Amino acid sequence: MKRLKKIILLLGLGLFIVVLFTACARGNNSSQSSSSKSSVTKTSKNTTKKNNRTLIVYFSLTGTTKGAAQYIEKETGADIIRLRPVKAYGDYDSAARRGDRERRNNIHPALATNIPNFSKYQTVLIGYPTWWSRPPMIIHTLFDKYDFSGKTVVPFTTSMSTPIGPSEKVIRQLAKKDGATFKDGIRYDNNKSQVRTWLRNLNLLAK
Repeated sequence: MKRLKKIILLLGLGLFIVVLFTACARGNNSSQSSSSKSSVTKTSKNTTKKNNRTLIVYFSLTGTTKGAAQYIEKETGADIIRLRPVKAYGDYDSAARRGDRERRNNIHPALATNIPNFSKYQTVLIGYPTWWSRPPMIIHTLFDKYDFSGKTVVPFTTSMSTPIGPSEKVIRQLAKKDGATFKDGIRYDNNKSQVRTWLRNLNLLAK
């Protein structure tokens, strides 16, 4: 009788060890599977952006150029940064008076924005509202502060009706003076198909 109890005890202990080992093995496999899924998700997130050497730099007063820049960001996967002056332009009327004074006197307003790792970008898309058929003078400050040599510069602008031609000429001159390559820009007027075609021709479209 004692021998039988001993056998039953040993069998029970053996069964317990088998169950325990199986549970540990399953837990380990589950952990590895979970870790693998997490790694794939992270990799997927890290490879979302295509144009990580393309930068969108824009100045916006009323938010119209900001909207254009954000749409281009969505279509290209480029980095994006907004230019801000040290002294804000204020409301529309104040900005108009100040902008005209800066233009007539060739004043380059101080720039508060700092662009990290600017040297890593190969292509820079520069967005701005058209003022008096020209880019705002803060765009001149951008070229004063940063070295565009060896980069490709592409403008885009927003305006009620003024074509990009006259302001684009100014950007071309600034780019050429700094040793950059210039490519034709676009006036953004919510024609998404036109913008996508333009980006595709520049080989910047992410989709």
